[in-house]
Amino acid sequence: MKICIVIGTRPEIIKMSPIIRACEKKHLDYLMIHTGQHYSYAMDKVFFKELNLPNAKYNLDIGSHSHGEQTGLMLEKIEKILFKEKPDLVLVLGDTNSVLAGTLASTKMHIKVGHIESGLRSYDRYMPEEQNRTVVDHLADYLFAPTENAKKILLGEGVPEGKIFVTGNTIVDAVFQNLEIAKKTVDILKKLNLEKQHYFTVTAHRPENVDRKEKLKGMLEGFEKIYAEFKMPLVFSIHPRTKKMIGEFNLKIPEGTISIEPVSYLEFLQLEANSRLILTDSGGIQEESCILKIPCVTLRENTERPETLTAGSNILAGTDPGRIFESVGKMVNAKKEWKNPFGDGNAATRIIEICEKIQQLQ
Repeated sequence: MKICIVIGTRPEIIKMSPIIRACEKKHLDYLMIHTGQHYSYAMDKVFFKELNLPNAKYNLDIGSHSHGEQTGLMLEKIEKILFKEKPDLVLVLGDTNSVLAGTLASTKMHIKVGHIESGLRSYDRYMPEEQNRTVVDHLADYLFAPTENAKKILLGEGVPEGKIFVTGNTIVDAVFQNLEIAKKTVDILKKLNLEKQHYFTVTAHRPENVDRKEKLKGMLEGFEKIYAEFKMPLVFSIHPRTKKMIGEFNLKIPEGTISIEPVSYLEFLQLEANSRLILTDSGGIQEESCILKIPCVTLRENTERPETLTAGSNILAGTDPGRIFESVGKMVNAKKEWKNPFGDGNAATRIIEICEKIQQLQ
């Protein structure tokens, strides 16, 4: 069996890292296509090195474009590679334009597609991620759902049960594996002069939040209220898009919020693991906080990770400053007794074994 893995963003590299390691361990015939959706491959090479991963065979260096142009460029280039390499199976993960392009190129060439992290829904069609993951789930041949809830969603949309496999989420594997690497190689707390459990970690990057002045202003005002009450710094790993919009809207980062440039993944994982609480609009970070037993306040009105709400690790706060402050008050002293709903850390091995069995049956 020849497997092609399509990745394009750093979160995809993180979540695919256990899959890549499983392929390496089993000495499988596989190759990686890196679309370069967010960054150039030259920048991401450091990321591969940091996680002890082999380099991608193909680097498309697509970069930022409008959704249509970006997806079209990827589709054209991925198709040529698939024609040359002739894989038996293409694996994609998540909900980016890279995932959509990889799936479209494969299905049009009648190459089987496995969608890892399938069945997630926010039910907010304004989000491009929601559009992408919904389309991919209905085109893919094999759907690797992280939870029973995700499987239930897929069945409710008419996906045949025989296509769905509940495997757990590779983010659990990635957190456990990569945190061990982080302990040996980085010390972000010392670098930023932070004390364990005496700071909040903050991220915000989604266009629906940072491209709207009132929402971005609301979040910043919420951070100001939090610092005034708890007197613990908010370490804001600021996305380039967010930094740009703060300037364009003539807003100011409030007292007590420490703005830092994006750090390495291993440093950020360590930052998360030692936080008192995390505030974010990122789906992946909601999962990571749950796995790490760090309370989370989500700066959105919805989430495609409802399991975190049910578990009690997460709460939705939106972008109203009062609600953000109130939500932090509820979560800051939360008992960390919730059960991680995303699996046991063996999702990648499970997925690869399923792929091997499917291939044997054909």
